[in-house]
Amino acid sequence: MMRPRVMRPGRWIGIAVIAGIAAIAVAAPVLAPRDPYRSGIDMLVLPSATHFLGTDDLGRDVLSRVIYGARASLAIGLGAALVAMLIGVPIGLLAGTLRGRIDVALVALIDLFIALPGLVLALIFTAMVGANLRNLILVLGVVMWPPIARLVRGQALALRETVFVEAARATGGTQLWIIRRHVWPGVLPVVAAQFSISVSFAIFTSASLSFLGLGIPPPAADWGGMVRAGYDYLAINPAMSLAPGAAVSLTVMGFYVIGASFK
Repeated sequence: MMRPRVMRPGRWIGIAVIAGIAAIAVAAPVLAPRDPYRSGIDMLVLPSATHFLGTDDLGRDVLSRVIYGARASLAIGLGAALVAMLIGVPIGLLAGTLRGRIDVALVALIDLFIALPGLVLALIFTAMVGANLRNLILVLGVVMWPPIARLVRGQALALRETVFVEAARATGGTQLWIIRRHVWPGVLPVVAAQFSISVSFAIFTSASLSFLGLGIPPPAADWGGMVRAGYDYLAINPAMSLAPGAAVSLTVMGFYVIGASFK
């Protein structure tokens, strides 16, 4: 019998970080001191009691935009990871459980996508379909599914050769029943860990796309776009870039720690 997977104590750090960021995203209208989209005449103001992180080049409150930016980042990360799972997990299960030409064809498909750089694919797809929240979720989900499929396939291959699966097959169990009853429970812990890591990758990649100008279009509060907007004003108000950059790093770290805590 396979030893059940457990999570390391460090998971609580990641859970606490993500719970805090999720709470900030939900309570953004209450926590944000100002309207994140309202411009003003006080442009590029340094952090003060009035504006804790200063203002940007359009006079908008940086703290308010960082708070609202949590909504877009979490939506993209969770949505893209879910899309990747919906594509990658079934393909990985079929490739790892079935034999013959189906396995060969699915492995070739997985290897084909893995051979292509993920960020380059995301850039190409985003440029083709346009940059908005829905398209970013779909594009990142399509880019991220191959590693998930390969990981699930490897786990399914190991389970396929176990005694209880061979016994189920010998007693006439169908492939679908064997996958649902025996393979999927053994794959689930790996899927849970990879889901969390995929969320962190999606958030980081979406921030990278926004920095390159292919993220959520303005005036939406987006951490990657804020980092890029503040790049030209680092000498005047570094908080314009440092604050959203720190938010991206903290969120990515939180999800990664949760995913890495499975063993």
